Amino acid sequence: MRTVPALRAQVRLRPMCDADVDAVLALDALVHSTAWSPDFLRSHLDLPDSRTNLVAELNGGLVGHGALLVVADEGHVTTVAVTPDHQRMGVGRVLLAALCRDAGRRGLVAMTLEVRVSNAAAIALYRRFGFAPSGVRPGYYADDGEDALIMWIHDVGGPGFKARVDEEAGRG
Repeated sequence: MRTVPALRAQVRLRPMCDADVDAVLALDALVHSTAWSPDFLRSHLDLPDSRTNLVAELNGGLVGHGALLVVADEGHVTTVAVTPDHQRMGVGRVLLAALCRDAGRRGLVAMTLEVRVSNAAAIALYRRFGFAPSGVRPGYYADDGEDALIMWIHDVGGPGFKARVDEEAGRG
């Protein structure tokens, strides 16, 4: 399905708060075979200097969330998750663009992430933002032993990065 610009424009991002934890866990149960614990998620909410946790809302309901972990001058995208009914409609793109912009505002120089080697749609999205494969973590996913593709982007501080993020954020 193509991105639906009208839907994407209606997506509202905001920082995740404690009241969102149950909804985030319910969303994760729909899209991941294993989920973080409520305590683990809550512990991240109190660390704004090293973590960005966003939720995406549409018509008052939570339809996605994303997170960035800051380590020194690098960012690690720890999750971008979207409800199955809203996948491939631009919600993930909005979340990833916000995480990339946050990395730029923080003065980070690089970003990384892991993604299931079978998740072609996510890999394509990450590539459009400039992430490039750099290796594989064999058996990374504990639930089924699937490998993770490691992806990096090394020009977060450069003008090309901002231009790509702006282009992808506005893409319809």
